[in-house]
Amino acid sequence: MGAIERPTFASDASKRIYEYVERNGTVKRHKLLDAVALSADEFGTHLERLKNDGYLEERGGTLQIALEFGAVAKYETDELAFVIRPGRQDDFDGLVDAVRDVTAEETYVVAETIAEELLYEDAVTRHNSVRSRMFFVATVDGDLVGWTHLELPQTEHLQGTAQQTVGVREAYRGHGIGSRLLQRGLEWAEANGFRKVYNSVPITNDHALEFLTEHGWDTEAIRRDHYEIDGECIDEVMMAREL
Repeated sequence: MGAIERPTFASDASKRIYEYVERNGTVKRHKLLDAVALSADEFGTHLERLKNDGYLEERGGTLQIALEFGAVAKYETDELAFVIRPGRQDDFDGLVDAVRDVTAEETYVVAETIAEELLYEDAVTRHNSVRSRMFFVATVDGDLVGWTHLELPQTEHLQGTAQQTVGVREAYRGHGIGSRLLQRGLEWAEANGFRKVYNSVPITNDHALEFLTEHGWDTEAIRRDHYEIDGECIDEVMMAREL
């Protein structure tokens, strides 16, 4: 199933099964059976249909939503080798830590909000009739060191635009990881029919504004006194990239 494909269901039972998994990130098969209040035969029939239709996938008795985000890509510089791949549920703790690490150093309010959403929802990927959320992550020797996030509205009039954030732990900057993450997100958005990606950054975050400008993003608008940071009103710079 593609992340821009709005989920539809042949029955209420299938919808209940999918929505329970989507809300919880991953669910053990036996716990899902208890939660959806279906007979074992009904449960098995509807679950197999959801798996065959590409809505859910099962690994070792654990279910999660199945979305097509692309392949794993490996990169190597003179000093560092890293991997960029689609984020998954078992990246949860690493993602939260990476976002908090970046936002502790520089004010990045949108990314802070993402970390809080992750903790509140306890799910990395979301895909329902209202919104979708996906991540690509960068890893070094298996450790998550950076991310790019795409927020994908399912509302008809907003489906052409996506919100993107990107961040890399300070110790791993200077190796092109942020640029690769940003480009991976942009390429995915363009390939899936989006016409614009946007990002909102406090005007005091010089590093983020410089990074986005160098990669072809334009200032679309400035919202005056949009944030209150350390008791001071701060403007928000709304950056955008046409695809």
